[in-house]
Parts: sequence; structure tokens; C-alpha cells
Amino acid sequence: MICVTNLLLLGQSMIPDFSRETLAFVWFVLLAVLLIGYAILDGFDLGVGILHPFVAQNDHERRLVMNSIGPLWDGNEVWLVTFGGALFAAFPEAYATVFSGFYLALMLLLCALILRAVSLEFRGKVHSPRWRKAWDLMFFAGSTLATFLFGVAVGNMMLGVPLDGNHEFVGRFTELLNPYSLAVGIMAVLAFALHGSIYLYLKTEGEFQQRLRPVMWRMFFLFAAFYAVITTWTAIAAPRSLTTLNEMPILWVVPILNLLAVLNIPRAIHKGIEGHAFFSSSCMIAALVFLFITALFPFLVPASNDPSHSLTILNAASSQKTLKIMLLIALLGLPCVLTYSGVIYWTFRGKVKLDETSY
Repeated sequence: MICVTNLLLLGQSMIPDFSRETLAFVWFVLLAVLLIGYAILDGFDLGVGILHPFVAQNDHERRLVMNSIGPLWDGNEVWLVTFGGALFAAFPEAYATVFSGFYLALMLLLCALILRAVSLEFRGKVHSPRWRKAWDLMFFAGSTLATFLFGVAVGNMMLGVPLDGNHEFVGRFTELLNPYSLAVGIMAVLAFALHGSIYLYLKTEGEFQQRLRPVMWRMFFLFAAFYAVITTWTAIAAPRSLTTLNEMPILWVVPILNLLAVLNIPRAIHKGIEGHAFFSSSCMIAALVFLFITALFPFLVPASNDPSHSLTILNAASSQKTLKIMLLIALLGLPCVLTYSGVIYWTFRGKVKLDETSY
């Protein structure tokens, strides 16, 4: 304990004495990095789960689908857990508002993620067609519901939610299920399904792999249609989303790169360079999350009824000392997470194979 304390004190002395405002902005950026990392990495896991009942025709293929993400999915969720912990430490006011005001929605999300995890672990425990079919359905339902709820959350943050002067949610759960947010939820499902289909193509081979080609095309065209609609709808329903881009014109390069990444996906699929397509879908997801973050800035939880009730990175941030200590911990911990992820992905690179230890 003394060693840890001394290490923290030494680390604090090495970090410049930034102001609380600067540290709050740094933590906002770190949260964005964690969210982007989670969306890319767990995005294809969730996408594989969404496609599971539609692409696999027999038990062998269903096992292939599950084992394509088997060694990776739990490590990918570390990014989400870290995001939640970072939000609690750096912006406790926002954490309290989100986790108390949206309790029911978060419980549904948690149940969906647990359902997906349990289905992966339990499916192969009993050699019964009914047992496995039931868990296949759970795998699909958990993945789809979790992705949809993530999208609904993004939609509501873009529009803003009703908050009172104490930053407490004063709306009803049904108000969160507005048409715009539901549409964003559907787009999220299609985006992750596209991402997952490309990943699954890269991890499989033979006849099953070739059957995935038309799936990738269908997912792309469905996503592209929703992407065009949501982009237009956002500009109309949430004009505030363009404020940061207009104040910093250099950031317009991100939506341009996002569009180029989207357009490169069908090009790469057509040319048979699916690795480039996966890179493009990863860039697309990263750009979409980045644009969501810039649309929010400087808010964390925007209030739809009164802008003065909004939670910003300043009025929701912890003290300067807390932010500084947590920054030191992040600088020590984030490389560990990146190293762990890199080792896991390198170890399980290549085509998925089934053996006695497989799901």
C-alpha cells in the first residue's frame, strides 16, 4: 500500500499542474477513446450475434459463428467496463444522472449483455437440439437488444432529455422511445451487422464463407439507406449537433472521411479485399462515434427542456486533484488494456477452427 501511495505521489509530481477545466477536457477525450474502442471491438461481436440465426444453417456452422468471437468477446467488454468506471471517477454528477434517471433502460441493457454472455457459455453444455436452439435465440436476442439500446441512447443524447435544476431526469421511460431514437437504434443494429458480417467473412472459409458475400452486400445497402436518412434527420431534429463542427471547421474532415470509409466498403467487397472492407467499417464506426462526441461537446447530458439544466464537462467533473490522480491511473492502465487486447488478437488470428475446447 505504501509503495502504491509513493508511486501515485511520484506520478502526480510528473504530471503538469493542469487546471480543472483542462483536466476535464482531457477526460472527455479519454472517454471518447474508450467509447470508440468499445464500439469497434465489441461492435463486430454484437454484429456476429445479430446475424447468427440468419447465416448458420446447421450446428457446425452455428459453432463456427460463436467461436469466431469466443476468445475475444469478454476482453472487448473491458472497454465498456472501463468507460463506466472512468465516467464515475471523472464525471460523478453525470454518472449519477444517467444511472438513476435511466435505471430501467440500463437494466434492460445489462440483461441483454448478460444474456449474450450466458448463451455463449451455456450453449455447448448439453447436447440437445432444443437446448442449443434456445441458447441460439438468446444469443441473437441479447446481441440485437443491446445494440438497439445503445443506438436509442445515442439518439436521446442527440435530442437531449428533460432534466430539472438538480440535474435529475424528470421524463418518462416511454419518452425515450421517440421515433428519432428508435431509428438511430435500428441504424446501430445495421451498422454492427455490417461490421460483423465482414469480420465473420474474414474468420471463416469454404462454402460458408462464400454464403456471407451476399449478406455483406445486403447489410451494406440497408445500412447506407438508414445512414442517409439519419444524417438528414439529425441535421433537422438536432441542429446543435453541427455547432462544434462549425466552430472548428477543421473537424469537417471527419464526416468527409466517414463518407469515404462508407463508400470504400462496397468497393473493397467487390474487389475481394475484405480486409480493407473491415478496416473501412472500423473507421466508419470510429468516425460515427467521434461525430456523436463532437455533437455533444461540451455537454455530457444535454437538457431538452432548459439548456441551463444540462450537465457539461465542467459542472459534472470531479475535483482537480481527483482528475489528476485518475489521469495518472489511466496513463498506467490504458497501455495494459491495449497490450492485453493486442496479445489476444495476435494469438487468435487466422481462420476459426473447432476443437474439443470450442463452444
